[in-house]
Amino acid sequence: MEIKADALLLRAADYGENDKIVTLLTAEYGKIAAAMKGVKKAGAKLRFAAQPFCFAEYVLASRGARRTVTSAALYDGFFALSEDVLRFYAAAVVTDACDKLALEGMQTGGLLVAAVTALGELCSDEPLALVRFLLAALAFAGYPVEADVCPACHRLPAGRMRFSFADGAFFCSECLPGAVPASESTFLAIRAALGRGECADGEGAVRALRLLGAYFARQVGAELPALAEYLRLLGKPVQTA
Repeated sequence: MEIKADALLLRAADYGENDKIVTLLTAEYGKIAAAMKGVKKAGAKLRFAAQPFCFAEYVLASRGARRTVTSAALYDGFFALSEDVLRFYAAAVVTDACDKLALEGMQTGGLLVAAVTALGELCSDEPLALVRFLLAALAFAGYPVEADVCPACHRLPAGRMRFSFADGAFFCSECLPGAVPASESTFLAIRAALGRGECADGEGAVRALRLLGAYFARQVGAELPALAEYLRLLGKPVQTA
């Protein structure tokens, strides 16, 4: 049996002397694993299809429970992501989150589109690309984030505020004093990423990433190590959201 699918390479692991086992994100089949034979050889025809962040049309042959990539046609290699360490780790957050959210057999078209869009934006250093992707990934997982009026008093929060992990929403500080403290710049960055305003500053995007990383870990039950490394490399050790 043979299947053909547009897919994003999430990770690749060495197998034997010349082979790799790749994990792919597809729209129709969810996350699938497949062997790629001989791709570690210098002149391998499919070497490109086992590289980080490859987005291609993969053709896979199935034999029982095993799949093997037999051919691939490149759509985009997002090569700029591998030329800069910050871009690389930002892109690794995207593939890591997809890996943790997707399952085999799951319909993941929305997640695939969000991931490919984010990788393209990261190539051009779009400042809110990673924030926008994490919001989309959380929504896909069933944990959308709201950055609108306070659910308690129905006023737009300002100044110091609170974020509720239970509600996925920002509250005025006095309306929910026991929730996680959050800054106005965090709130504005997330609103901008949701298309509801302009981002106040770059620091807001960093704080938003920290908050969304913590929210992802709490709700999904999995850390995003690439996000921690990305923020460390940025040299902006923000301690609170």
